[in-house]
Amino acid sequence: METALFSPVTIKNVTLHNRIVMSPMCMYTANSDGKVKPFHITHYGSRSIGGVGLVMIEATSVTPEGRISNQDLGIWTDEQVDGLRNLVKEIHRYNSKAAIQLAHAGRKAMAEGDAIAPSAISFNEKLKIPTEMDEKMINDTIENFKQGAIRAKEAGFDVIEIHGAHGYLINQFLSPLSNKRTDDFGGAIENRYRFLEKIINAINTVWDGPLFVRLSANEYVAGGNDINDFIYFSKRMKEQGVDLVDVSSGGVVVAPIQAYPGYQVTYAEQIRTEANIKTGAVGLITSGIQGEEILQNHRADLIFVGRELLRNPYWVLQAAKELNVKIPTPKQYDRVWF
Repeated sequence: METALFSPVTIKNVTLHNRIVMSPMCMYTANSDGKVKPFHITHYGSRSIGGVGLVMIEATSVTPEGRISNQDLGIWTDEQVDGLRNLVKEIHRYNSKAAIQLAHAGRKAMAEGDAIAPSAISFNEKLKIPTEMDEKMINDTIENFKQGAIRAKEAGFDVIEIHGAHGYLINQFLSPLSNKRTDDFGGAIENRYRFLEKIINAINTVWDGPLFVRLSANEYVAGGNDINDFIYFSKRMKEQGVDLVDVSSGGVVVAPIQAYPGYQVTYAEQIRTEANIKTGAVGLITSGIQGEEILQNHRADLIFVGRELLRNPYWVLQAAKELNVKIPTPKQYDRVWF
């Protein structure tokens, strides 16, 4: 039986053997040095053995103070590259491709050091009041993302994703809820996009592989960006050569979110249709049948799976069984089909 979920797809110069992506999820396992630990090798390598098409590692900070926590992976120094290179080799060992999510938490950073943001507004009363970024801070951070991309290339990653979602620094610039600037980086929508625009341009000077961006396509609060704003951002990103928008939601301000199976898929579908760009669907996708429906109905191009792959590193085999399709497996696991 031919299925969409288990069909290959080529994005730029990279071919995935199926449409399943391990969604980036923080593991809070690194030490303060931000380096890869044995857990990371086992954790991500097992998902490659399990058949995931693209294994995307957790949010990896481009600066030490930009980490969500002191236990996040980092890519701010050349000393971190060897560990990342070994991690990529383990992911590649079983035919998966490897992706890295470059990130900066901005005002939601809980690592040591001062927090920075487009405006001096804290996320909540428990987190620091950030320093409003001046022009030098903005330019330095753009350069940090560029250097992160250079190191990602040296480590051998196949795909880079820029984290522009969940209320972290780039999302803070995009949203009128967190960006109250009156200069060229605030106010009108084209100004709020400018920080991400410059990061994409900088990365494009050093990276020619597939480039994804994760967006939060619903801010769940009146006065925030709506789907039309995210369609605008996505059109601009396509013009800049971004290959795929990984469509999540929420996180820029404290807000209630009603989560249910596939609750974010509609946003991926709208962006895909109206911005004419590839999208990834994410959010309580728990079965192969559900992923197949999304792809067959042209609602997204890739299926990002998070918590189900935490629960079951071999979820891909389960999804294949649901869809009655036999997929290649390491010889040690051939008996799964009998």
